[in-house]
Amino acid sequence: MKIHSFNEWDPLRSVVVGSATHANWPTKDPVFRSESERTLWKETPLPSGPVPDWIIQEANQDLDHLVGVLKSLNVEVFRPDDLDFQEHDGMYNYCPRDRLLVYGNTIVNPAMMYPCRDMEIECYRDVADAANNYIFMPRHEGMTLDAANIARLNDKWIFLESASGNRAAYDWLCKQFPTVDIELVNFYAGVHIDSTIVPLREGLVLVNGSRVTPENLPRALKDWEVIYCNHVEEQGFFQYPYASKWIALNMLVVNPHTVIVDKNQPMLIDFLEKNQFTVVPMQLRHSRTLGGGFHCVTLDLHREP
Repeated sequence: MKIHSFNEWDPLRSVVVGSATHANWPTKDPVFRSESERTLWKETPLPSGPVPDWIIQEANQDLDHLVGVLKSLNVEVFRPDDLDFQEHDGMYNYCPRDRLLVYGNTIVNPAMMYPCRDMEIECYRDVADAANNYIFMPRHEGMTLDAANIARLNDKWIFLESASGNRAAYDWLCKQFPTVDIELVNFYAGVHIDSTIVPLREGLVLVNGSRVTPENLPRALKDWEVIYCNHVEEQGFFQYPYASKWIALNMLVVNPHTVIVDKNQPMLIDFLEKNQFTVVPMQLRHSRTLGGGFHCVTLDLHREP
């Protein structure tokens, strides 16, 4: 297993694909339970306890299909070890992108927004062991970070200050990576950045037009071609939408010419094809229910410059 990845678009050689097995909505994690106070969705309560088996089964079917497609594109695929999150009142392995930050051959183990998600590291021991440098963000020192708060652009990062990534974590990362220009942005009050800023290849980025404008565009993208997406097809969900409709922008760039996209987004697919991308349309039926699109449910290990 080789760890070597500096950005979101170089040709993908190896990747982790998540799993929905034993997925669970934590009942005791105080930060997760407090979501009920912050959410704008008031139609149904915040979910609690084991995710229904039929959702787990369908989600795993979609993830297994993704594995097959990635292998057909000559990408080596690894899967997380199983852990019974229902027994331990954890969450899931569905979104490995959140759990580890990869930069070059360094891996950062961040202090996640939901404390119960720290246990997920037990499922990625082989990945952690393969890194040349493994950095453990201290717990209980006021830092909060999900790795998906960061968009990697080689020697520049965009760090979304939000509920899942705070200023203390930003300051700590700046000390750990002094050669990286880490830009702090806070144009979105939700959580992760990967349904807002989507680097497609060097010099071309897709952004969520409901959150990003020419006025608040990150300075790291000032010289890039910027495409503002103002509409997506709204997907369904079961009972509670853990992700917004903008999870449709959460896509996986396999290389600078190939991208895996939600098959239910015809306008988005048409745009990408007009920009000379080969689009691989796929589905994650429970992306809104479980809170993860194609970028979320994967973790780049090796991208070849």
